[in-house]
Amino acid sequence: MSVVMKFGGTSVADAAAFENVARIVATAREAPPVVVVSAMSGVTDSLLAATNIASLENVFERHRAVARELLEPAKAAEFIDRLREAADQIAAVLQSPAQKPTEQKSLQDAVVSFGETLSSALLAEVLNQKGIKARQVDARRCIITNEEFTSAAPLIPETFAQTNSELFPVLESGVVPVLGGFIGSTKQGVTTTLGRGGSDYTAALIGAALDASEIQIWTDVTGVLTADPRVVPEAQTVERLSYGEAAELAYFGAKVLHPKTIQPAIENAIPVRICNSRAPQESGTLVGPESATTPRTIKAIAHKTAVTTVQITSARMLGAYGFLRALFEIFDRHRTVIDVVTTSEVSVSLSLDDASALPAIVAELEPLGTVRVEKGLAIVCVVGEGLRGTPGIAARVFSTISDINVTLISQGASSINFTFAIEEARVQEAVMRLHEEFFGHQKAHTAQNRED
Repeated sequence: MSVVMKFGGTSVADAAAFENVARIVATAREAPPVVVVSAMSGVTDSLLAATNIASLENVFERHRAVARELLEPAKAAEFIDRLREAADQIAAVLQSPAQKPTEQKSLQDAVVSFGETLSSALLAEVLNQKGIKARQVDARRCIITNEEFTSAAPLIPETFAQTNSELFPVLESGVVPVLGGFIGSTKQGVTTTLGRGGSDYTAALIGAALDASEIQIWTDVTGVLTADPRVVPEAQTVERLSYGEAAELAYFGAKVLHPKTIQPAIENAIPVRICNSRAPQESGTLVGPESATTPRTIKAIAHKTAVTTVQITSARMLGAYGFLRALFEIFDRHRTVIDVVTTSEVSVSLSLDDASALPAIVAELEPLGTVRVEKGLAIVCVVGEGLRGTPGIAARVFSTISDINVTLISQGASSINFTFAIEEARVQEAVMRLHEEFFGHQKAHTAQNRED
C-alpha cells in the first residue's frame, strides 16, 4: 500500500525547498509514494493577476531559478522551454472572449491550473535528478468533476476509476507519480479547480481511490496546534486527533487542514498525518478514527474572523412546523453556507462566513419575521472528545472571558465542540486567555517534570 504525500506551496517555494522535498520522498521505503504538489507559494495569486506575457515572465522566474540550480543543463533548458510555451498558452487564454460568468470562471481555472502543472513537472524532474524514479501525471486525468468552475465537486466513481487506471501502472513499475493538486477536469476534459486549499482534497481523494496506508499533508508547521500560533506563539502540537475533532477545527479556522480533506479519509478509514516539511523528523499530528485521551479535556481552540450573524425573530415559530425549512431554503437558493445555528421558541440565530448575498437574503427573510444583522464578529470554537459528558467546561470558558460579550452560543451535535461568537476586536485576547486557562498550567507542569 502506498503513502500519499502532499506538499503545499511553501514546501516548494525555492530550490532549497525542492531539494528538501526530494529528501522526504526518498524516505518512503515500502513502496513508491504518490506525490501531490501545490503551485509554488504565491504563484496562484500572481496568475490571477497576470494580464500579459511580461507579467508572466515574473511569475515563472522562480521556476527558472530552481531548474537552473537543480537540473542538468539539458533538462533545465527543456523545462525553461516548457515555461515559455506555458506563458504563450496563458496569454492566449487571457485574450479569449468570455461573455458569460461561467465562461469567465472556466478561463480562470484554465489559467491558474498552470501553477500546479508546472510545479509537478519541475518536482518530477528534480526527483529524477536526485536518483528517485518519478513521472509527472496530469491530475486532470484522475480527478473528474462536475462543471462548477472555480469550486468543482469531484465525481467519486469516475475519479476513483480514473485514478486507479492512471496511477497503478506507474506505481507497479516502481516509479513515483507526481501530480498537481487542486485541479481536475470535467467528463468533457475541460479544466476545473477544487477551490482554494483543494490540494489537500486531491491528496485525500487519491489516497481513498488507491486505499493508501496513510495520507501525509506536508506544510510549514508541525501538525495541528492547540491554537493559531500567530495569536498564541506558545501553541503546542496536538499529537492525535479523531476525524471529528480535526473536521471541527478545520471548519472553524484551523489553517493546517482543508475541511474537505477529512471526508474521503473518514469514509475509507485512512489515517491523515500533518507534518512539517521544514522539520521532517517531528512526528506531527496523526488524525484517525479514534482520539488520544488527554487530561486537559480539550484538544485545541480554533477561531475565525469576519463573521456575520443573522437573527430572525417571529411569533409564527411558536408551535409551528415548516418555518425552519422555509428559512433555510432561502439560504440554499442564494448558495450561502451557514456555520452555526441556535434556536429558541421564537427566534433563530445563525452565523455566516460569506455575507456577499446577504442583502438579497435579508429581503427574503423579512416576510418571515424581524431580521437583525450584526457584522464584525468572530467565532471561537473549543474542540475535544473530552467535552462529551465532562461537566464544567462552559463555566471555565465563560468565567475566563467574563468581561467579553458573547452574542451566540452553540454546542455541537457531536458534543465535541463548544462554539460562540464575540466581537472581532477582542478575539485574539479571548483566544490567548482561553489557551492559558486550558493549556498554560499543563505546560508549566510538563516543564516541572523535566526539571525533576
